[in-house]
Amino acid sequence: MPSMLDVVVVGAGPNGLTAAVELARRGFAVELYEAGDTVGGGARTEELTLPGFRHDPCSAVHPFGAGSPAFADMPLDRYGLEWAHAELPMAHPFPDGSAAVLAHTVGETAASLGHRDAGAYRRLVAPFIGYWDTLAADFLRPPWLGFPRDPVRYARFALLGPQPAALLNRRFRDEKARALFTGLGAHAITGPGTVVTGGIAVMFALAAHARGWPVARGGSQAVSDALAGYLRDLGGTIHTGTTVKRLDELPPARAYVFDTSPTALARIAGLGNAYAHYRYGPAAFKIDYALSGPVPWTAEDARRAGTVHVGASVREITVALSRAGRGEPPETPFLITSQPSVADPSRAPEGKHVLWAYGHVPNGWGGDATDVIERQIERFAPGFRDLVLARAVAGPAELADRNANYVGGDIACGAFAGLQAVLRPKLARVPYATAHPAVFLCSSATSPGPGVHGMSGHHAARAVWRRLRAAAED
Repeated sequence: MPSMLDVVVVGAGPNGLTAAVELARRGFAVELYEAGDTVGGGARTEELTLPGFRHDPCSAVHPFGAGSPAFADMPLDRYGLEWAHAELPMAHPFPDGSAAVLAHTVGETAASLGHRDAGAYRRLVAPFIGYWDTLAADFLRPPWLGFPRDPVRYARFALLGPQPAALLNRRFRDEKARALFTGLGAHAITGPGTVVTGGIAVMFALAAHARGWPVARGGSQAVSDALAGYLRDLGGTIHTGTTVKRLDELPPARAYVFDTSPTALARIAGLGNAYAHYRYGPAAFKIDYALSGPVPWTAEDARRAGTVHVGASVREITVALSRAGRGEPPETPFLITSQPSVADPSRAPEGKHVLWAYGHVPNGWGGDATDVIERQIERFAPGFRDLVLARAVAGPAELADRNANYVGGDIACGAFAGLQAVLRPKLARVPYATAHPAVFLCSSATSPGPGVHGMSGHHAARAVWRRLRAAAED
């Protein structure tokens, strides 16, 4: 072992693993330290309810993982990663038994929105269809970090990207399309009036048409295990079960990369109030279900979808998100649900299913949203409760306990609000660098933000590589 390592990475979530892989590929000596007993962070799989039912405690569906420029450049399939697709990427059912769908094809999606909005949807996405690779590379990064690969399409999307979903919805005439896009933008855990939610919604739609919204076969742990296997083959070392409280507890290294919250980074690295103004957003309240059969959605399309958004109208979704943001308990929550066993039957015993569902609650909320979540599911899937064999409930405290990056239960590791919606974690030319020249941040608190895509780790690794190369040339 060298007397001084090149890089030490703290946190073995998808971004920490990606950063470690990127640096090991460039020939650097890399060691990674993880507090948990296994790698994974937000991409893990456990039997949370009953034997044979494999649940993803955190992230389950990976549209930006399947379409990640960082993952596309790695041989992760050789390390066991396989994407499994449902017939429909996403469905948004309504109380009348109909549904808007986000399908693999533009045509099927447009048709589900009704004749008055089908053309508007086609016109919205048409300029970007077939250009996912360059679009993802240009937008899953800080906008000032280099010249875009496709300047024309970059400029065109830049007119959409900053828009709130509420403004984008003015293109549509009916509730189906507007609710669909409001739900897509709500993945940022903020209401449709927030900047960039329109751009986020369009990116989710384009991902469905380009790469789908798949799950990892066998569970999200497969993503993390593939990255870890590749890292080890590149010569990297992984230490699990190691909690890092201070920088001087780590071995000497030329650079330290943290897949942690900004708050934890400042505490460990002694950065004082460097991130004192960083804000955390509303929390999730998540339930994993073991079911005796498939969810009995009234809308047939929802039974074929890997992801189902549950919210009856734009107003209902907006009110639910606003209540969480104002610190009020949920009444009629907007739900994001995933049905992994629809795409991957290996997740449950034969004939059985798993369901993953969460609604939004105030950060750090200590209440129990189980009843309101299940009442909301029952509105769109009568008889659902009769299928429940077991449930694993995780409120904000439990989510933060599972993953320290989820401060107060905020699964986005930072609020999408104000300038922080686009400048994560703060305004800086290199958002991955810190006041300490050898310390870097690579978590989803940095651009481009949450999701199992590794792009924050990818860009942080590039920042580290440039710093180390410059130091070597001095």
